[in-house]
Amino acid sequence: MSDTPLLKTPLYNLHLELGAKMVPFAGYEMPVQYPLGVKKEHLHTREQAGLFDVSHMGQVKLSGPRAAAALETLVPVDIIDLPAGKQRYALFTNDQGGLLDDLMVTNYGDHLYVVVNAACKEQDIAHMQANLGDDVVLERLDDRALVALQGPTAVTALSRIAPEVANMVFMDSRHLTIDGVDCFVSRSGYTGEDGFEISIPNAEAERLCRLFLEQPEVEAIGLGARDSLRLEAGLCLYGHDIDTTTTPIEGSLIWAISKSRRADGERAGGFPGAEIIFEQIANKSYARKRVGLLAEGRAPIREGAELVNAEGETIGVVTSGSFGPSINAPVAMGYVATAYSAIDTQVFALVRGKQLPMTVARTPFVEQRYYRG
Repeated sequence: MSDTPLLKTPLYNLHLELGAKMVPFAGYEMPVQYPLGVKKEHLHTREQAGLFDVSHMGQVKLSGPRAAAALETLVPVDIIDLPAGKQRYALFTNDQGGLLDDLMVTNYGDHLYVVVNAACKEQDIAHMQANLGDDVVLERLDDRALVALQGPTAVTALSRIAPEVANMVFMDSRHLTIDGVDCFVSRSGYTGEDGFEISIPNAEAERLCRLFLEQPEVEAIGLGARDSLRLEAGLCLYGHDIDTTTTPIEGSLIWAISKSRRADGERAGGFPGAEIIFEQIANKSYARKRVGLLAEGRAPIREGAELVNAEGETIGVVTSGSFGPSINAPVAMGYVATAYSAIDTQVFALVRGKQLPMTVARTPFVEQRYYRG
């Protein structure tokens, strides 16, 4: 147990006022749920709009004429041709093709805005500082909070305060003034729903969030529902579903490798582990694959449960598991030996000595409803 005191986000006092149950998460005191409860918070986000505090994430500004080219040397993603005002999902790879983190990159024209995971924040920043070169200026944006407003009515609620957001589509990013405050707004999120992520100066974060919560559609939502929402949407949680031991191909993230950076692309390779990743793509030479899993009963199959075949031989492990309130059934993701990765393959989870049947299933478990215009 670490003796390091837990950090607090700029919204800590607001969470307490709203009755949040606070838990340690990635070095911060974070709200896991509010009096509404995880299931109702989850369903409210699917049906209306939820406000999440994600200020524990790392926000970074990269500037200099070589910033995009330099960042491309660390990710298998097209950053050079990322249009101004657009955001893209990216992956930091290591020399073995494993994943150091997943991240979001926005081109704001004169600089790149990067959001990294909370648990990886310090190592990601050190990784960029060590590898981007002296001509790229890295600025930590520790003076900014980050919130996510997610759900089908998020645009209705936010448009009352910032009408310009109605014209944005999925992965658009803009500098907007919201109630007099300079914000960075992207139409994106981590729930599978339409919505926005909003970076706000710390000093104004609580005031703006109170304004968001005044909108009739919006409820405060904690980490518990955030986890079940992203799992239903088939989205990876770093350190659980992907890590340094998994490549993008094993992690079913081949879609995140830009065409221009693949073996036959115009800027092929040039990122850590490229040859290993290209070999896996070309020869399907990987032993395991991330898949969706549906259990037959009502009990969730939790992270860490061993997966076996009908003969009881170990073939994989569950990396995320929960009850999916939207589909009213348990959902999970995990890794299975490639021979068992086809949709509708039956596998078994070992739980307290019993073999519980599971079926390999397509993800997402719920339809993704990003707004593409």
